[in-house]
Amino acid sequence: MNSKAIANGILRAVGIILAVALVLYFLYKIQSVIVYILIAAVISLIGRPIVIFLRRRLKFKNTFAVVVTMVFLIGIFAGIISLLIPLIVEQGQNLSLLDIDQLKINIEELYKASIQYLELNHIDAEQAIKESKILSNLDYSIIPNFLNSFVAGIGSFSIGLMSVLFIAFFFLKDSNLFQQGILTFIPNEKESNTKRSFSKISDLLSRYFVGLFFQILILFVIYTIGLLIIGVKNAVVIAFLCALINLIPYLGPLIGGALMLLLVMTNNLTDSFSEVILPNIIYTLIIITVAQLIDNFFSQPFIFSKSVKSHPLEIFLIIIIAGLLFGVVGMIVAVPSYTAIKVILKEFLSDNKVVKKLTQGL
Repeated sequence: MNSKAIANGILRAVGIILAVALVLYFLYKIQSVIVYILIAAVISLIGRPIVIFLRRRLKFKNTFAVVVTMVFLIGIFAGIISLLIPLIVEQGQNLSLLDIDQLKINIEELYKASIQYLELNHIDAEQAIKESKILSNLDYSIIPNFLNSFVAGIGSFSIGLMSVLFIAFFFLKDSNLFQQGILTFIPNEKESNTKRSFSKISDLLSRYFVGLFFQILILFVIYTIGLLIIGVKNAVVIAFLCALINLIPYLGPLIGGALMLLLVMTNNLTDSFSEVILPNIIYTLIIITVAQLIDNFFSQPFIFSKSVKSHPLEIFLIIIIAGLLFGVVGMIVAVPSYTAIKVILKEFLSDNKVVKKLTQGL
């Protein structure tokens, strides 16, 4: 090999590295747009069964079916916001006039009442809590600061929302739009396999996201009924928030349960700990336990087996691995990503023994 060939090889390698670096930098700069496209793709997958139903059963034209579907999805979103806005406005007004010193006194009174109750039951927790200096180290000003940051982000959220809805509309109107964009980079001999992969992935993920919607709905109904029975204020909003957080695999139920307990406690800060707060905490724990038992032994197995056609143990391992590698976001996208990868492997590597084993249910 002469020096000219070596130099050309080095230059080619440097050129490839620079090209990859430029592509990665470009993707980094437009990451918000990529996020909008991905969210719009998820919305289009959720709305796809509705569009198909309207076209096939009610004989709607494609554009009209898409418009009706978008209005329906926007209506659901608006309904959710209508539940949250009154609570946020009310809390915002309260926090704008918040007496930090009085809040500290109220929390300290709750703390003392809790300690007195524990002492009556021969549980000595006061010394350990005093040594940790939890109350003295609490920064109560973080609440108004958080509210200011939240208001500042409303503008960015509005722009993102409009972008997502615009993209989702065209994804639904032209279901092959996203597919055609990907096929641009696929060799001609692989186009048929890629099209079959897209069709299968769309069907499976549509069923998966619709299944998640019903999972949240079941939890929402159970939480709402339980919280209304024990007389919790803003029970519908609390139930919705905790049910929505449940979308985070494994961590979601813990975070949602802790949030529900906290909100139930703050509803009765000025009441007796032993007569009001403690019984409400116990009832709330029962509600959470019943809801999670139904979710774990009915909702989730049904969704995973019927939608993505994967064994629960298989899903468990994938979610754990994705969580270790990519954190909470990895856990959320683990199942859809794994499903898409399985479909692609089956189309392009169907003769491989391992692939046959993994995709035998597809």
